[in-house]
Amino acid sequence: MKSIGIIPARYESTRFPGKPLVQINGKSMIQRVYEQASQARLQHVLVATDDERIMAEVARFGGNAVLTATTHQSGTDRCFEAYCAFNEPCDFIINIQGDEPFIQPEQINLVIDLFTSPITQVATLIKKIQSEAELFNPNIPKVILDIRQQAIYFSRHPIPYVRGAETQDWLQRQTFYKHIGIYGYRADILEQITQLSPSDLELSESLEQLLWLQHGFRIATALTTHENIGIDTPEDLEKALSQSWR
Repeated sequence: MKSIGIIPARYESTRFPGKPLVQINGKSMIQRVYEQASQARLQHVLVATDDERIMAEVARFGGNAVLTATTHQSGTDRCFEAYCAFNEPCDFIINIQGDEPFIQPEQINLVIDLFTSPITQVATLIKKIQSEAELFNPNIPKVILDIRQQAIYFSRHPIPYVRGAETQDWLQRQTFYKHIGIYGYRADILEQITQLSPSDLELSESLEQLLWLQHGFRIATALTTHENIGIDTPEDLEKALSQSWR
């Protein structure tokens, strides 16, 4: 099966403008993400950006990029425009966030492997929650699964509710999972979900995957043990720079 990894990279970020171009030990963030993605089992890797400065940076390090509209509301929409512009049919598309310079190739491969099943429409990663801080942090989406490891629901609130237990005991009574924000889409499914109008659940939780679930699309999951460090703010960058980087 043919695959492409697309890295949405927007220049204007409310909390950290220009973050794809910030330097991490001598390389831009977008170069770090691109290099990590290039080590996965993908036939193609492409940056989808709305800014000429990011285009120039990708060209500088020898990567491939396409200029997309500035009006997209999500990385999924940007991925679809980039895939259409790529003009080479693929079986599935992997959406790799442009602010994840620590993404592991093995994590991308886990998502790729979910497409060996012919019923996979959308795929993503999950990780076991280890602390109360994670469990009760609304910025960390939680997910519950069915017996086939398909997502049932995502929420910023801890789910499921553990009846009859104090909240500090929930992790001892129940296994909780958080969502890791990498997606894979079968090509025909990506086209369909980008045509959907916003739903009440999506708007309520501000989680686009709820729109897909509400319309009956299936989201397969794979379990990762790697801890991802996304960079949303300058403070996140300082934290990343404090860690050793090869």
